[in-house]
Amino acid sequence: MKDFNQPFYKNITLWLIASLTLGLAPFTPPHIWGKLKWIYGGGAISGEHPMQAMDWFDLVLHGTPWLMLFISSGIALKTKLKTKI
Repeated sequence: MKDFNQPFYKNITLWLIASLTLGLAPFTPPHIWGKLKWIYGGGAISGEHPMQAMDWFDLVLHGTPWLMLFISSGIALKTKLKTKI
């Protein structure tokens, strides 16, 4: 339970659970994967069917847990390396 006493941005457990649930929902195929393919394919801004406001919101909704997981993991790694030195 010690993980839940940390600031929210340092809580790896919280962001891992959020990434595996909200970040991957719906699970077949994950929404975030479809949105990233849409952006990398070049059709997000221009193209036959550009992304609408709801698509951008969906990307933020499903992408935020992953971003926070990477940030909190980076903070934990940096802290761990700093204490070793």
